[in-house]
Amino acid sequence: MTQAQERIPLSPASWHDQASLAALRGLYRAGRLAEEYGTVRALLSRMPRADLPAAGQLLARLDLEEVRRHAPDLPVVSIAVTGESTVAPVVGPLTAELARHGLLLEAKVAPYGSYVQDLMRPADPAMGEEQPHLTLCVLDAHTVVGGLTAPWRAEDVEKAARTQLALLTAAVGAHQQAGRGLLVLNTVPLHHHFTHQLIDLRCRARLGVVWRQFNSGLLSLAAEHPGVVVIDLDPLIGEGVPAAEPRAAQYARARLSEPLLARYARESAHIVRARLGRTRKVLVLDLDGTLWGGVLGEDGPGGIELGVGLRGEAFAEFQRVLRQLAAQGVLLAVSSKNDADAVSRTLRTHPAMVLREQDFVHVNANWKPKHDNLRDIAERLGLGLDSFVFADDSLFECGLVAEQLPEVAVVRVDDEPALHPSALLADGWFDLFELTEADLERADRYRTEARRQEFREDFDSYQDYLDGLGLEVTLRPPDEPDLARVSQLTLRTNQFHLATERLHVPQVADRMTYPGQYVIAVHARDRFGDHGLVGALFLRRDGKVLRIDNFALSCRVFARGIEAACVAAVLRFAHDSGAQAVAGRYLPSPRNAAFAAFYGEQGFTPVGTDPDDPDAVFFRHDLRHIAPAPAHLRLHAAFGPDTGDRT
Repeated sequence: MTQAQERIPLSPASWHDQASLAALRGLYRAGRLAEEYGTVRALLSRMPRADLPAAGQLLARLDLEEVRRHAPDLPVVSIAVTGESTVAPVVGPLTAELARHGLLLEAKVAPYGSYVQDLMRPADPAMGEEQPHLTLCVLDAHTVVGGLTAPWRAEDVEKAARTQLALLTAAVGAHQQAGRGLLVLNTVPLHHHFTHQLIDLRCRARLGVVWRQFNSGLLSLAAEHPGVVVIDLDPLIGEGVPAAEPRAAQYARARLSEPLLARYARESAHIVRARLGRTRKVLVLDLDGTLWGGVLGEDGPGGIELGVGLRGEAFAEFQRVLRQLAAQGVLLAVSSKNDADAVSRTLRTHPAMVLREQDFVHVNANWKPKHDNLRDIAERLGLGLDSFVFADDSLFECGLVAEQLPEVAVVRVDDEPALHPSALLADGWFDLFELTEADLERADRYRTEARRQEFREDFDSYQDYLDGLGLEVTLRPPDEPDLARVSQLTLRTNQFHLATERLHVPQVADRMTYPGQYVIAVHARDRFGDHGLVGALFLRRDGKVLRIDNFALSCRVFARGIEAACVAAVLRFAHDSGAQAVAGRYLPSPRNAAFAAFYGEQGFTPVGTDPDDPDAVFFRHDLRHIAPAPAHLRLHAAFGPDTGDRT
């Protein structure tokens, strides 16, 4: 992108391809949409948001098995949809939103008004019932007022709200106690046509209090149950999304409007993405036109728009939003076509700069293609490109990065800086279930990693570097505060994740209570500081065999011998506690192929596949020859209160 191109104003719609929906319809009419499903994600990525529900209606008509034949690598997400009223209209937009993220929806829509029975129905393993990945329970105003008769007063609504909240609380508790997976609820809109049936203004105000108390009770369920998420519809309605369409509500019992269901579907897709470990970690930003107004190379530090004037204030506000994200563990980096010294000086000295040079884990200011700069940043951080979001105001640069690096999420911000925050936050790229200490410390740890890389350059061999690193590894059962981080490792780790089993906090805690099962947290530190909790092992006794059901390790600590040390500790523990063998299981995923041979490299022998899942490979170690942990590290291992410390 030239500096002249930087100054060309682009309309907000120019990033969107108005012909995408027509192309999708053409494939559908030709009967080739299932066959060409591999092109759908790209079409949807540039489709105007208003067209997505229509696209979803087309996609939802396809036969799921036919799509899977043509796109066997696409993950299928099973979602049960239930609710107070007609909920089927959410399937179309939800199909499109998931397809935008490379996911196929398998929807199971419950009958009208059956949500209480659906939530309280116990799971029946004997029936071979497969649990959905999550359940959407769509609530609306009828949840509260459906049983009222005219005339009614605010006190009647208060009584009904208390009754319904108690019923929902019991139903949610039953659903979670039965171990039926993630449950998504939503707050309930209060409609004008309902409030204004009360002509007494004080009674109307009382009704508002009652309604907000009901919604507050719903939101509190997420704090009480780690397996519950509540989507707050108020912020969506506050943006002008209509809550309901009176005719659809009356005649079709569809009591949430189609635009609101479309936004609800988008929020639900963000939850699914987080559930599958697809939360992004790094935000790479352009500078000119993105972080500040103007062109630094032409206008100089004193001439850029930042902090002064209406547009300058808008750019400063965007930087404050970025700082808020960074404070919660989002890594900020820069890829800008600019002079490096000028950028460094501006970040350090500009009086209105909210973000300073030290707020970025890396700054690439040069004249290289931006997709090459993103690859460089990913390599320096040791993260996959599917952990990245790239934001730029240039249509050209956004298009080029999207073409060259399809794994990267591209956010095109336009010429209006006041809209930058909403453009960045629209897709919830950084949403996660629970913020942990590891998240809050992430930026500092990556800065420390840069010091390790500098230390590495002082050695002629990698082994000499490891010998000088002073690495110390500790294996022990997690304390209660560690459970969220262990869960997060299973949810967000994709590369070194040998069985790719996603577990929430209650599931991790349950594993620790079962006889013969072990959950082991892996901690690491070295001369530069504490890496924190970087891995998790899930072990299970099966007669005389100790099984490694799953093993996940953060990509931050690859290739330092930690993974080999963990296996050595498990083998020694198995031998000393009377086991005759250790079995490991590798389940291929799109991201863990690099570690398919890991168990073989640790002395295990492949012994067959899983009859229930032919892709899974089993390995076995007979414990006759146990290799020691790598000599360059100190290992401490305790597998339970009766095992002692095995160093």
